Amino acid sequence: MTKIALVTGATSGIGHATALELARQGYHIIATGRRTERLEELKKQITNVPVYTLAFDVRDNEAVQQAINSLPAAWRQVEVLVNNAGNAHGLSTIQNGSLDDWDAMIDINVKGLLYVSKAVLPLMLAHKKGHIINIGSIAGKEVYPNGNVYCASKHAVDALSQAMRLDLVKEGIKVSEVNPGMVETEFSEVRFKGDKDRAASVYEGFQPLQAQDIAELIGFIVSRPAHVNWAEVLILPAAQASATVVNKQ
Repeated sequence: MTKIALVTGATSGIGHATALELARQGYHIIATGRRTERLEELKKQITNVPVYTLAFDVRDNEAVQQAINSLPAAWRQVEVLVNNAGNAHGLSTIQNGSLDDWDAMIDINVKGLLYVSKAVLPLMLAHKKGHIINIGSIAGKEVYPNGNVYCASKHAVDALSQAMRLDLVKEGIKVSEVNPGMVETEFSEVRFKGDKDRAASVYEGFQPLQAQDIAELIGFIVSRPAHVNWAEVLILPAAQASATVVNKQ
């Protein structure tokens, strides 16, 4: 039986690694992202299963709806949705924060998750089966200095994950939330506006998680028996004890 997984933000980091991992498990992959060239690169990397790509920005509800509605019949029975697309912009006090940064984080991390879920859920509800995995963060469990709006956006993901689980439990749809600690991806480079040296310094002195670590966890969660739901997982590198406590050598 064909299994289909839709992964947002599949052009880099956790999303890219997750698409590869789920393909390894035999899922046919719907890969979404803003960068068409990277979607095509991912498509070339996956040779064992079919891949369908959709280029859109999760902040644009109309584009999201049009993209999902455009799926051919053979691709509409989505079994797994990984809401991975997200970002952090800036690291400053609330009084010095940028409105543009705030809008970007709320639009992508919160509204983007809602837009994609709203578009994909009818495909799952039609078959009374599905599994939604929302990528949260330790920032959705704790608040740290200068993290204000990013932390708020990830707390929203935490609340939405719990609410979605309540709303969908009678529909045969599982909802899981994966909350990573420090993962070495493009995350810090985006947060620091392309400052590669500052981004690299975040991960110096200890071994951070890698995107593949999160992808393997997602692969494990979706491979559990139908009666099992890993509702919520916090995954940290061994050197990290909280959002702000890291054992750097």
